[in-house]
Amino acid sequence: MSKQYLNSHTIDHAHVTDIFSLAVTPTQLVTASGSSAIKVYSTTEPDFPLVQTIEKAHKLGCHHLATSRNGEVAASAGFGGEVIIWSIKEEKWAERGQILDGNKAGEVWAIALSEDGQFLASTSIDGRINVWDNLADGAKIREFETKGSYGMSIDLSRDGRFTASGHENGGVYIFNNDTGRLFHSLPGLVKPVRAVSFSPGGKLLAAAGDSKTIALYDPLSGEQVTNLTGHGAWIFSLDWSSTGEYVLSGAFDGKAKVWSIDQRTCVATHAGSDQTLWSVKWLPKTGRNEGFATAGASRSISFYREATGG
Repeated sequence: MSKQYLNSHTIDHAHVTDIFSLAVTPTQLVTASGSSAIKVYSTTEPDFPLVQTIEKAHKLGCHHLATSRNGEVAASAGFGGEVIIWSIKEEKWAERGQILDGNKAGEVWAIALSEDGQFLASTSIDGRINVWDNLADGAKIREFETKGSYGMSIDLSRDGRFTASGHENGGVYIFNNDTGRLFHSLPGLVKPVRAVSFSPGGKLLAAAGDSKTIALYDPLSGEQVTNLTGHGAWIFSLDWSSTGEYVLSGAFDGKAKVWSIDQRTCVATHAGSDQTLWSVKWLPKTGRNEGFATAGASRSISFYREATGG
């Protein structure tokens, strides 16, 4: 059964360069690009007004954003190697601190925050996976080794038990944060893995990239459950709906797809343009309707809402 989504709003020229990352809180969409500013939009109003611009947040631009599920902490990773932790007060974001470890450009790439924002996980150019404690002045508490391949993507499970990473050599790893050990090295993807994402309940891990396929794994057993096929280009971004029923994906050819986990098939495809989608995110639910946002090389942000009331 297919689903219908309508393009409800588009913010043209949202940034002056490619928009590389989107992150959501219960009331906001945070956006970052190759320019130095981070921009914040309200998701509680239908026209998604700009509510804050953080000027000169990253001198050379920002490639990854992450937000805590409670919406109180954000993190941003810049092309200069800097990682900034942000906190929100009276609906405005302000810098709370930085992760300092002699970071050079490329030292920290993909980032993910724990549900409460206390822990930040990051990948590095040489394949190391680091976990930092934001309540202990950014102290490094875990360092996981892989086979040395560039870490392109990362995620933390909602319960904080596991860190997953995707790598340039096609490697997908799951680490146990409690024991500090490698839990699984997952098979199936031989090309660069540009996105990994745990389902809300932690029962599935989605991974995708240059194989143009979304692989679903059982994080506990390490077994590959299924493949979702249908993209015709590299996949850059994955995000689970709040219920875990659907996965949203964005690709190099500008196509965003919605996948039903029960049906194991694509139920909606949208292409605002043929320009690369660097990031796609489900939006906080308003009433019974669900929606999502896409952004990338077009420098615009497109918003989609479910066509029906159900």
